[in-house]
Amino acid sequence: MNTRYRRLFAVAAATVVAVGVFPVAAMADSAGRTPKPTIVLEHGAFADGSSWNRVIAGLRRDGYPVVAAANPLRSVASDAAALRGLIAHIDGPVILVGHSYGGSVISAAGTGNSKVKALVYVAAFLPESGESALGLSTKFPGSTLPDALETVNGPDGPDLYIRQDAFHHQFAADVPARQAALMAASQRPVAQSALEEKAPAPAWREKPSWDVITTKDLNIPAAAQRFMARRANAHITEVAASHAVAVSHPGVVIDVIEAAARATR
Repeated sequence: MNTRYRRLFAVAAATVVAVGVFPVAAMADSAGRTPKPTIVLEHGAFADGSSWNRVIAGLRRDGYPVVAAANPLRSVASDAAALRGLIAHIDGPVILVGHSYGGSVISAAGTGNSKVKALVYVAAFLPESGESALGLSTKFPGSTLPDALETVNGPDGPDLYIRQDAFHHQFAADVPARQAALMAASQRPVAQSALEEKAPAPAWREKPSWDVITTKDLNIPAAAQRFMARRANAHITEVAASHAVAVSHPGVVIDVIEAAARATR
């Protein structure tokens, strides 16, 4: 190996060690207090891990280890099992953050898990045992999502997408049009059956929770979000934002996540 390639290899190796794929140990702050928990971000339907990019950047700037989980969007039970596997790989305490359908997943994955210290819901579902995302989204008027959906036959049944021509208005009205177009093109479908699946016992019954409620949301009406948050005795923050609040208002989401993290240290 010549000198140039040895240098490149050393830089790459140092980068891997410094950044890592997963945090293997929680970060202690400069005052030597309890290490900061790892923030695990669970995206919802019609999105992917990149929807958290600006939130990740802010959390890392403030010294928090972060993992944006890849949500399979197949079923609440199997998606929660995948998330529990990820949590088991992480050393130290964890704060679970779920957007949209990801709220159903963190509610299931966090139950009985001693590593999980708090739950943060972001324009999300907080289902009670036996409830479904579909039922909760239609419990109060205001969702226009059904008219924006298109169905694609998947190997395990119908998959749902938001039509690209409807995505900006429906999902991300307060995001620049060009950025929303990229989000529409890269959205991941959710299995229709996942939205109809009945939830198990929720973690918010045993752990403290925080909730970012989006008052201009066309997917989950604000009234539905308030109903779920109040039932869970969550610490509520309201923001005039679309369903894509982590993209359009990352600072609000960061502040709420960090408040949850500080409260559990």
